[in-house]
Order: sequence, then structure tokens, then C-alpha cells
Amino acid sequence: MPSYKIRGVDVEFPFDAYDCQLVYMESVIRSLQEGCNALLESPTGTGKTLCLLCASLAWRQSLSYSSIHPALVGKNGGNTINKPSTESSERKLPTIIYTSRTHSQLRQVIQELKTSPYRPRMVVLGSREQMCIHDKVKNLHGRVQNNICYSLSKKRRCYHYNCVSDYIKNNPNIGAEPVDIEDLVNIGRTNGPCPYYLSRELHKAVDIVFAPYNYLIDPGNRSSLTGIQWENTILIFDEAHNLESICADAASFDLTSGHLAACISEAKECVELSLSRRSIEKFDDKHLDPENFAILKALLLKLEKQVKELPIQSKELGFTQPGSYIFDFLGNLNITYETSNMLIDTIEHVAVLLEDAANLAANVMEQKKDGICRLESLRDFLKLIFRDGDKGHGAYYRFHVHESEINGNGSLKGENTRTLSWWCFNPGIAMEEFVRLGIHSIILTSGTLCPMESFALELNLPFPVRLENPHVISPSQVWVGVIPAGPSGSIFNSSYRNRDSSEYQQELGNAVVNFARIVPGGLLVFFPSYYVMDNCIKSWQSMSHGSTMNSLTIWERISRHKQPVIEPRQSALFPNAIEDYKAKLNNNSASGAVFFAVCRGKVSEGLDFADNAGRAVIITGIPYAMRSDAKVRLKREYLDSQASSQKRNAKVLTGDAWYDQQAARAVNQAIGRVIRHRHDYGAIIFCDERFSQYNRQRQLPLWLQPHVKCYSKFGDAAFTLTRFFRDIGTLNQVSVRLNAKPKADSTPDLGIDITVSLKEKIDEGPAVVGGDKDIQVASELSKLTPGTCCIDAKMEQHSNMILSSKAIVPLKNYEAVDLSNEDSVGEQVTPDKVTVSHFSKKAKSGDPTITSAKVKASESHVETYVGTRSWRSEKMSMPEKESGHCCREESSQHASTSTEMTVDLENVSRTNTSHKSTTHGDEKATKASDFLKQVRNTLSSSEYKEFVEFLKALRSKSMKASSVLESVAMLFSAPERLFLLKRFKDYVPAPYIPLYEQHLKVRFAAIGKEDEWNR
Repeated sequence: MPSYKIRGVDVEFPFDAYDCQLVYMESVIRSLQEGCNALLESPTGTGKTLCLLCASLAWRQSLSYSSIHPALVGKNGGNTINKPSTESSERKLPTIIYTSRTHSQLRQVIQELKTSPYRPRMVVLGSREQMCIHDKVKNLHGRVQNNICYSLSKKRRCYHYNCVSDYIKNNPNIGAEPVDIEDLVNIGRTNGPCPYYLSRELHKAVDIVFAPYNYLIDPGNRSSLTGIQWENTILIFDEAHNLESICADAASFDLTSGHLAACISEAKECVELSLSRRSIEKFDDKHLDPENFAILKALLLKLEKQVKELPIQSKELGFTQPGSYIFDFLGNLNITYETSNMLIDTIEHVAVLLEDAANLAANVMEQKKDGICRLESLRDFLKLIFRDGDKGHGAYYRFHVHESEINGNGSLKGENTRTLSWWCFNPGIAMEEFVRLGIHSIILTSGTLCPMESFALELNLPFPVRLENPHVISPSQVWVGVIPAGPSGSIFNSSYRNRDSSEYQQELGNAVVNFARIVPGGLLVFFPSYYVMDNCIKSWQSMSHGSTMNSLTIWERISRHKQPVIEPRQSALFPNAIEDYKAKLNNNSASGAVFFAVCRGKVSEGLDFADNAGRAVIITGIPYAMRSDAKVRLKREYLDSQASSQKRNAKVLTGDAWYDQQAARAVNQAIGRVIRHRHDYGAIIFCDERFSQYNRQRQLPLWLQPHVKCYSKFGDAAFTLTRFFRDIGTLNQVSVRLNAKPKADSTPDLGIDITVSLKEKIDEGPAVVGGDKDIQVASELSKLTPGTCCIDAKMEQHSNMILSSKAIVPLKNYEAVDLSNEDSVGEQVTPDKVTVSHFSKKAKSGDPTITSAKVKASESHVETYVGTRSWRSEKMSMPEKESGHCCREESSQHASTSTEMTVDLENVSRTNTSHKSTTHGDEKATKASDFLKQVRNTLSSSEYKEFVEFLKALRSKSMKASSVLESVAMLFSAPERLFLLKRFKDYVPAPYIPLYEQHLKVRFAAIGKEDEWNR
């Protein structure tokens, strides 16, 4: 099994890691070592879950062999972590809490843990609804189920609860192998212990806990995790793209008129129950005093009246006040911090009384299936408002009451109802709780976190470690196009001015007909909202092509190519829609299925449309939230007020920026439904002219940006898309194995495997002739200049110069060797002797540790990159004064040995220039020649020869492009050579610019100049 040494930590990995996986694991380990937070984006299919598990568990394991770990000194005041000789020492190691949004996602994470070589003691937490095996209680739901379960276990009247302690005592290794909720339920059914309480006991003594988000974000759930030492804990939020909204919603509440009326009914019922029990049982329990329940009922009636009396000028604006108004509003009812505690106690007693009444009723299990104690939610509201006895958090809220009309068929239809809302607009409140608890590190990761800066500002946390990872797929596996106009030339723009016009709807429908014909398998079509989707589909069902010769409607023409499925608004109907889509997709009588859905809907969130289930996704517009929505309007106003109160140079998030970036993040989630693994392929189609804007494209995931191409004509897009699916569907995958071969001095094989999938026929380009003396270095550099990087004649002519997009980004604190010294290969190099670093793959048992970045190609095939874009707005240039950093002694030493090469380079430069037909070509060749002179004057003789070899390798494809760029970056990594590192960026192929910039960032950061790499 491969092993990698990353920042001094030995990481076992079940497969040969991709370059981006190594980069990801380095970021995780750096965050844990430095005890800081991390924001990590890695596209779906790059194996981020497996990397996250292996990196975090390897780091934790490495602490077992350290007497004191530097990352924990600041956190724990210098507490030592001894070798794991005793149980007490093991408990001092950090606990990892791994969370995701849903249990189905956690199930996938646990499957990845089973794939990994690590076997930490683990447990997964779930709700009683998922884990209860009691014959009667398992049929209940919500708070009623929780209350009855708690009552039975407290009185030790549940057989399964009583079995837990004995089962743990007799099975001390439970949790040593990965288990999910289904496994725990099966254990309970087979051996007796309650799965819910079994997991609750196990969490006190495990290495890693798996749980949904709400177990950490909700204060009540978090307080139930009594076995966690928070100051020594790692929090991991996977699929964290919606975390800010989840945090804000968890800190907010809405109290409807109907909910308040139900609370009043429950208080009234408690008055009657307590009076009845007092007269029958002659008991004198002060906690169940009818007078307390009568006071509660009176308070709730006053609250209801007070809400009704608030002046609402219009249904659109409602009644709005600053968040602190809630304290005055409740103060009028004599509900303050001091009295709220008594009120909360009374509500607790209400829950007990209602529970006892339910237990006394006949057939309680069947009668109260859907029973919920509404007053308990009011209790939670009071705890939220009066937490810590402080009113300062009110500044992050807005008090709002709005009025709406009751829909439905009941007797109240048409009447107005009011909702009191206390909305939190600072999601960072939940994160601040973790800071106060002294959490070691918080790692947020997802396939779509961009725009990343706004995400960090929303959570109000520092994230020193950030990563936007590339994809592991080759460029030939994705087609990305912006199509601003339809088949007849009408503009695509789904803004509210155009979306209801019949011309727009017909043009979009005709485009979908074409794409349904071109795209094989499954097609996903995302609309900005249900309103737009419903209107478009309705018009397509009654609208023909527009020509009298074709009587079929647009909907019928779509259905001839693909069977349609529509995402339902009701969540209960969604599983049926998914099954319908699967059935139609597998129906051999049609050429696939098309799923019409909305951004931010269930289809766009977390579903896996891999392979034939999703060969293309169409984005029909930008999913802006409704500006008139009260919550959206108040959120924008809140952010603008916060921005205006900040210092001049402080980073702020304005209301407009938030509004725009929320739409961008919803788009990114939708396009993430396709291309789900390394060998998958698909197309992403933007049918809105606004996506042709530079700023809009900058909000797309970083890995996707170089692939975007704008088409002025619909026919051009349809032609290239047809060719994309035709070519990729007829070619087989080819595995290319690149291994570093042993040297003559018996240095052992590095054993680094890099597998590349080729799904597009490769244009080999002109052959390379000659050796060192003939190589045209200046010409190579000028050809490697990204230029426009669109599909043009020059790019096609030199397409063999644009290589694979995989690249290793070397990082700090690894072992490394000097590539210029042939004798150093195989020599152990200590970190303090290294300026920059490499990932190193550990040698086999008994072999010395090898840390070389040289990877030699056993086969010279590498991928051709066609049809990319470069988003660089300007090129880096080196001031003349920086040339003074040259090493003059080394230059004179190798002058004689490189005279022939120097002459050839100058001749090549002149020859190359003479064949150029434009001034631009002359300038490029001259610039390349000047750069080579600076390189020649700076490097030693052996280093310069090596640099030339790297350029030859790029041209001849005898080395992987990522390895070449990494090695060049290593040559230029010394502080006095960083100006060359910057200048070489001008000659990096466009697909590798983002990864090469990682080299720049890391190396400038190594000398404390992280802000200067892009100046």
C-alpha cells in the first residue's frame, strides 16, 4: 500500500495518490499541525473524503509517538502526549468529530473509512427515529418519541436500554471496525442493546465521531455530548457549502399564529390535567401547580394579542425593528432574563405532564404517533433569546412580523395570519461558540465553496489555510460552453424582464430540443426558480416550433429524444420522481431522460448523477433570490450597515456582493451534479448571455474556468458539442504508467504511479529532432506562451505543447533533494537543510527513504489539451534591477562549457524571429531570449543544462508536464532566484497557470513574502 511523507507525517493511502490529493492532504495536515482553521475546496470525484480521513487520522496517529506535539502546546498549555502505553494517555489525543449534512452522506463517508488502511475506534450518532428498536416506541416521532424513550430508560423499563452496559463490558472492541447506523441497529436486534444509547456510551471513548451538522451547531445537542473534551477536538464539516445558512437558521426562529394557538391549547390542557390529578390523587406537587400553568396560558394570550396589535403598513414590508427590540417586546409581558428561567421550568413541567397523560391513555402508541409538544419549541426560543444573560447578540438579528393569507381548503381559508420572526444574519455566532470552547481546528470542505472569500467573511472566522483544488479529469473529459443566443439568434437572458416573454421561452425550448438530440443518456436542465420552470414547461406544452410545417409542440419534440421528468415542489413526491428518472433512463426504447429541476432544489443538492445518469447539465439562468422577500431584503440591509461601520481597508461583504455570490454558489452546486469521478465525462452548458461576463466566470470553480468557451453562434456550439460526444464515446481509455527508473548506482525505484485516462485522440504534432545542440529553447518558450488560449490555428498547430492538467504542488517541511546534484539522490535530507520541498513516496521496507521529484516516462504519451481559456489579465515582468541578483561566479564557471549552447540559442532566436510575420512574434522571441540569458547567468552549469532538458521534455513529451513545472520551480526556489520563478509563469501553458501559481505562493510564503508573488 502506498505511503507518503507529508509535512513529516507518514500517510498511508489505499491507492497511488493523484497530485491534487497530495496537495489536499498537505493542507489538512498543515491546519492540524498549526492548530488553525482550513477552507478546502476539491471537486467531486477527486477523493476528498478519503484524503480527509487518511490525512487527519495519520496526523492523530503521529501524535502517539511524540512526547510533546508543537501544535498542542498552545492549545493545552504544554500538556504532554506520551506514547500510548496506557488508556489515559490515549484519551489525551484529539478527538475528531466528522460531520456532514445527512446520514446518507455519512454512510458514504464510513464506506470510505472501510477503504482506508486506518482503523480508529469510531461511532456514528443518530436520532431515536433512526435507531430505536423498541416494539412500540419506534413507531413514534419527534419530541413525543424522545420524551417517552427518556421516561422509560430513566425508570429502567426498557429492556434494550438495560442491556447496553453489559454489552459494552462483554464486547470491548465494539467500534474498532467501521460501523454505520444500520450495523448498530442490527447489533441491537441480534444481541439486545439499544443502538441509540449504545452509540451515546461509545462516543465517550472513541477516536472519531460521525454525526450530522445539528449535533454540533445546535447547543442542546452539543451539550448532550458529555464525553467530548472540546478544547482538544478537531471539527470537520464535510459538504459545507450550505453551512452558513444552516448556522443562521439554527440561531433564528419563526413563531406563527397557528403555532402560538397550539401552545395556548397545551397550556389550557395542562391546567385541566393538573386540577383533575389533584382532585383524584390528592397529591401536592408544587411543580405541577395549576396556577403556574394558568399564568403560562395568560402570558401566551397576551403575547398573541401583542403580535396582532403591531402596526403593519403593507404585506410587502411588514413590521421590522432592530434585533434588540425583542427584549423590549417581551419585557412588556414581564418576560426578562430572570423570569424566563421560571417560564422555561414551567414549560418543562408541561412536557412531563403531557407525557404522563399520554402514558396513561389507552393505546397511547397508536394515538400519539404525530404528537408534538409545541411549547417545547417555545422553550427553545426563550433559551435562544436569553442565552448567557447578555443582550449584545441582538445586534446580529432583525425583529420582523409579516402577514400572509391562509391557503388551503379549511375553514380559515382567506384569513390573515401573522408570523413573528427573529432572524439571525450573522452565521458566525455558531462558529464563535466553538472558539470559546477552545476547539483545536475547524476544517470546512466541499466540492463547491467558491466564491471562497465571501464564505469566510460570512462565518467570521480566520481561515489561514485555503485551497481551491484542480480536478483529476483530463481536459478532453469536459465541454463547457456559454451560449448567449438560441438557434434563431434571439438572446438568452432569464432576468425578470425577459423570462415571461414567449420569444424567450420558445428560443430556450428549441435549444433544449437540440441538446436533447445531441447529448446521450441523462440530461439535467436547471431553472432559476420553480416559477420560471413551470411557466416554460407550460408554454412548451402548447407551443409549436414556430413554423407552420411542424405541428408538434416543443414538449413533444423534447419527448421524442428524451423522456421528461419534472422535479416536484413537495418533498414527499421527490423519491418517486427519482425512481421515475431512473426507469426512463434505463428504458431502451428512448435515448435517455431529461430531468427538469431548479437551482437550490433537491436535484441540485448532493445527488449523484454519475456516468450515463448525467452526461450534461444546462443552466438556463442565474438563480437570484427574490429581492422582495423580507428575509433577503433585511439580510442585504444588515450587511450594508455592517460594511459601512467597518474601517476603510477592512474586508467587508456588502449586501449586493452577498446577493450575487449566493446565486453563483447555487449555480456551482447545480453544475457539480455531473462529472462525478475520475473516468466520468460530461458537458456544462450555460444558456444565458450573462455568463459571458468575465466577473461571472470568475465565480465558477477554479478548475472549471480554463475550460469555458463562449460561442457567438448557436450552431458553432452545437457542432463542437456533437463532436465532443462523438469522439469521447468512440475512444477507449488508455492507462499511462509513469515510473522513475533506477539509476546505474542501484538507487531503488521510486515507484510513483500516475494513471492518466485518455478519452480523446491525441494530436502528436511535429516530431522533435536533435539533441542538446539542436534544441530551440527560445522557440520553445515562445510557443509555450499561453496567448489567447482559445481554439485557433496557432493553438491547434502547437497543441502538443499543452500538456496534462495534473501537477504536484511542492510544499513546506517535506524532505527534498537537489535535482542539480546527481549524487544526492537517495541521500537523506533533513528539513532544516531544505528551502522548498517535495512530497515523497516512502521506499519499500529495508530501502533508504527516497525523495526525488524526477519521474521518468516509461511511455511518452501524455494528454493534449485543446480548447481552454486563460483568465490571466496581464503577464508578469521582471524589473531590470532584479537582474543584479545573478550569481556571477557560477556564470563565469560554466561560461566555457555552455558556449556552444549559447551561440545556438542566439542563432535560434534570430532564426525564429526571421520567420515571424508580425511584430508580436518578434517581441515574444526577443523576450524569450532575454529570459534565457538571465537564467544562464543565474544558474550553475549543471543546473542550466538541467533546465534545458526540462524544456526539451516539455516539447518532446518525454516527461509529464506537471513534473517538469515542479522541477523548474524547484530550480528557481532559492530567494535570489524567485524573480526567475515569476518570469517563467509567462511561458507556462494556460491549463497549468493556477497550479503554477501555487508554486509561486508557497515559495514566496517560505521566505515571508507571501503577498509579493503576484506583484
